[in-house]
Amino acid sequence: PTSPRDWPSDRPGSVRPAVPRQADDSTARLQSPPMADNDRKLLERIWKEVASIPRGQVVSYGGIARRAGLPRRARLVGHALKVAPDGLRLPWHRVVNARGAISFPPGSRSYRLQRQKLEQEGVRFRNGRVDLANHEMTDDLDALLWRPRRD
Repeated sequence: PTSPRDWPSDRPGSVRPAVPRQADDSTARLQSPPMADNDRKLLERIWKEVASIPRGQVVSYGGIARRAGLPRRARLVGHALKVAPDGLRLPWHRVVNARGAISFPPGSRSYRLQRQKLEQEGVRFRNGRVDLANHEMTDDLDALLWRPRRD
């Protein structure tokens, strides 16, 4: 399969076969479907950008896509995080949605884990969202030069 549309689905009622699951630590993860070299390179660009997010900072899915040279591919970032090999040890918890909110369902174990990891890094939340004014990683030169300092 060369694109996510061709990959098998694990949704109930899907006419495509389910993706086999493998167990790791405490959760089941989808195995990565076979992919072409170009697809793998796209995922590696995304993984590299996620790995570069500094402690205490967050970036949106769309922000990661833009940094990886893949504008308008925010969903691909979500997929890349889902299929990332455990050995990469990516700081996945530093990726939030465009509103600064955690994308997992509120109250879920994944939501609590992501919020806990962010709070341990000093990230503050306001009304259930990350305080982007203080914690969003940016390439905006004006913001870097003129935004009030956090110290």
